[in-house]
Amino acid sequence: MKRLILTSPSGLSLTRSGFAEVAITSRFVGGPLPSPGELEAYFGSRSDKNPVGHWSHWSAWGQGSQDARARRDIALIEFCDPYEVIELWFDPGPDDQLRLIWMLDHFRAYPAMVDKLKLRLVAFDLLTMHETWLSWDQVPLVNVRSADLEIASACWQAYRAATPEACFDVVHRDLSGFPLLRPALFDLLRELPWSGSGLGATEMRLLELIAAGLVGTNALFYLRGFRQRGVFNDMEIGRLLEGLAHGPQPAIAGLDDALRSIDRENARGRLEAFRRSRLSVTEFGKAVLAHKADFTDYNPINRWWGGTHLTNDNLWCWNPALIGHGTQREQRAS
Repeated sequence: MKRLILTSPSGLSLTRSGFAEVAITSRFVGGPLPSPGELEAYFGSRSDKNPVGHWSHWSAWGQGSQDARARRDIALIEFCDPYEVIELWFDPGPDDQLRLIWMLDHFRAYPAMVDKLKLRLVAFDLLTMHETWLSWDQVPLVNVRSADLEIASACWQAYRAATPEACFDVVHRDLSGFPLLRPALFDLLRELPWSGSGLGATEMRLLELIAAGLVGTNALFYLRGFRQRGVFNDMEIGRLLEGLAHGPQPAIAGLDDALRSIDRENARGRLEAFRRSRLSVTEFGKAVLAHKADFTDYNPINRWWGGTHLTNDNLWCWNPALIGHGTQREQRAS
């Protein structure tokens, strides 16, 4: 049986070892989504003109067969065609689950592919798989059905929509074919501004940790378990800290002021500035933490949540009291 394994950047160790062939690398949180054309081009034949890149960029060509290496410039569907089984390895993180439903949305246009698709229920972080190594056959494997492709596509289209309303609805559909997807979607929804504070879950957690006495940035960037939020990577956490510190009414103080002028491409310079920072929560930040002030009443908002451009004039809020009991569709006009 000829088997192909598709994974994500979390599973790069699997591609480096030759266990998996392809890692799908596009990222869908922390900024505007690529256009539909760019996303389709990612799975098509190689083109250096596509800013999103190509599916073969992170692949195990060094360990793969000469035939596989020779076929890396073709479309993903063509590459998959000779394989009898196509296994999908994506961990529980929100961005991995988004990559999974994006890929399945693409596969939905090719019905002949359905019988080949299998999903490994990876209920752990693939980045740490080498530390607690499991035999691949210990990870549950389930078939992907046509109905599952329809659900995956609906979830992906909901996330890409210009408002989060469809995502408020889709989390209540039957997602039993993807046991890890609903928690990931809830994690993403929690990053909408909360009613009463105007900040998403990660921003609130950062304020909590700083208010508790954490003055350095390293733990905020790198200790995901300590942070208890896994939606954003370290670069995106840095941008959240800048938003909290550099608005007209800062919620935190002590972030190195040089970050206002250091080019975003200068990763080393920015990291040094973050390391010099000694953070504290302002009086306004304490009021936001206590839900006695709304951050968005005093500061401009300009960020993306999926396909939704969040601004002060287009501010979709989430009520955390309703998590697990339903969702709140609330659009606040400025």
